Amino acid sequence: MTRGRGTLTALHLLLVWAMMAAAVPVLGFGVVVTGWSGGSGATVLLFLLAVPLTVGLLATAGIPARTVVPLCDSAPRRLGWAVLVFALGTLGVLAGVGAYGGDVDLGSAGTRVALTGVPYAVVAAFFVPDRWVRLGAVAALAAGVVYGGFVGPAQAQQRRHAAEVARYREHPELLYVIATPSGMRVARAVVGPASFSIEYHSVQQDGYVALTVRRPLTPTPRCPEFLGKDATCTVDTDGDMRVIDGIPGGTRDITLTRRHRDAEVQVSSKSLDEPGLRLLLDTLHSLSDKELEGLMREKVIDEGF
Repeated sequence: MTRGRGTLTALHLLLVWAMMAAAVPVLGFGVVVTGWSGGSGATVLLFLLAVPLTVGLLATAGIPARTVVPLCDSAPRRLGWAVLVFALGTLGVLAGVGAYGGDVDLGSAGTRVALTGVPYAVVAAFFVPDRWVRLGAVAALAAGVVYGGFVGPAQAQQRRHAAEVARYREHPELLYVIATPSGMRVARAVVGPASFSIEYHSVQQDGYVALTVRRPLTPTPRCPEFLGKDATCTVDTDGDMRVIDGIPGGTRDITLTRRHRDAEVQVSSKSLDEPGLRLLLDTLHSLSDKELEGLMREKVIDEGF
């Protein structure tokens, strides 16, 4: 390709890009407005008016490229070229809209407007009978597919994951866990604005341990005024509160409450005795990133209100 033809080709593709970057956002905005206010009938009417006008503008943009694009050498062929560029380019725009709807980052509003003209310029480049121009179009198309189909969604997933972690970490002073009791696994964890709770169930579902970390309601642990008929409550010299509630059948529900820094920690179980619960309380530690990732991976953690 000679220098003059190369310059003309570049100007041709630039004109296609600029024209469509200006027309498509206006058309899209018109579709939204008419669909919202006038219903489907107004939207169809808008398409019937705007699409031929846009194709006509594209055909006009092809006039200066008569010598570099064979399909633009006559009015009928130029119209066919405009229809193809509009149809195929619109598919690219719709793919971009779909990617954006999937949280793929397409930059600022101005960048997104500029990108709407790119698919049409890429399609127009394929009609230029020059190997290097078409290779450039293939490269641009491949870059769009890779970013929109793989890189962008992966980045969007990372952003969603980071935002989810940030929500769970909003109150780190409450995020404490104990060592997983032997023979048990985490069944459910709930993060709330004033508490964090986690339940451990045995594999055979015949035992459980529940841990709750919350903001203290009283300056020091204090037995409640009203207890069940078979319940007892004591506070030892270390400040730990123990509540034992007898259950028909001979089993007991044991609850131990302890202050830890600015939080009140409560652990209870029907299957473990008091020494076992105290050993678990002694393993209390901040929820690590690895442990949080595990809860999220197993989908056992959720937000509470």
